[in-house]
This record gives sequence, C-alpha cells and structure tokens, in this order.
Amino acid sequence: MPKICLFPGTFDPVTLGHLDIINRALPLFDKLIIAVGNNSSKNTMFKPEQRQKWFQEIFVHEPKISTIIYHNLTINCCVEYQARFILRGIRYVSDFEYEKSIADANRQMAPNIETIFLTSEPKYNSMASTIVRDILRNKGDISHFVPEIVYRDCINKTNIF
Repeated sequence: MPKICLFPGTFDPVTLGHLDIINRALPLFDKLIIAVGNNSSKNTMFKPEQRQKWFQEIFVHEPKISTIIYHNLTINCCVEYQARFILRGIRYVSDFEYEKSIADANRQMAPNIETIFLTSEPKYNSMASTIVRDILRNKGDISHFVPEIVYRDCINKTNIF
C-alpha cells in the first residue's frame, strides 16, 4: 500500500517555510498531496486557485506532489484521497499544542490516519503567512519570506487579488 500523505493548510501565501517542510517530507512518502483549504477563522488575501497554482508551478517537476483545493474536514479529505498520513509543520511549542489537539480529534474520527509533525528549520520560524500578508499590505519587502514565483506575482499583482 503506497504511503500517501496530505499536507493541509491555508498557505496564504506560500512561504519558504512551507517549502522547507514539503521538501524534507518528500523522502518519507510515496505521494504528497498539498491540500489548499480555507480556514474560516482566517481572513485570506489570495484565492485558493492562486495558492494551488503557486504550488503547481513550484513543483512542476516533482511527480510525487499533487495539489488539490478542499472545503471539508481534513480527515474526510484524507479518506477521499486514501491518505494515511497528515503532515503538519511546527515552528514553536505553541504550534505543537494547537496541532496536537487537532491530531487527537482526527485520531478519534479516523484511528488509522496518523499525523506526522516536522519542525521547521530555525531560519524559517518567523515565516508565518499572517506576517507575510501584513508586510505585503503595508508595501514591505516579502522577498526573504516567499518563493520567487510568489514574490514576482505579488510585485506584478498578477492574478492574485
């Protein structure tokens, strides 16, 4: 049975921290599905289609990666795509506490699906999408936080708002 992993997130926008987690997770799984979702508690800046497009462009030559947009519970998405693993990135202890509570709830709903936590490289700890959006809204330089394609689209305002 192939090891399929779902990496769910808002990814608004995609950051270098997200890519760090994805690239380090790739050797662990046969397939990695990046699941772009909407979190009702977040005020997003970019359309889900734009976020998905960024991942598709970044990983165009990586056959193990696919991207989807989803609107339901993550655990239901795992079942739909036969993913037995959920990948979550952790920057700080507070992230772990929050993510563990979600993992515990997911385990109650689907005991056969495991959540895997990867800690981010220290240089990416401050790369929260929320911070990047705030910098962008205030016309600051986001080039140190996001992949080149994201930076270029934001600077050119190409298909992003």
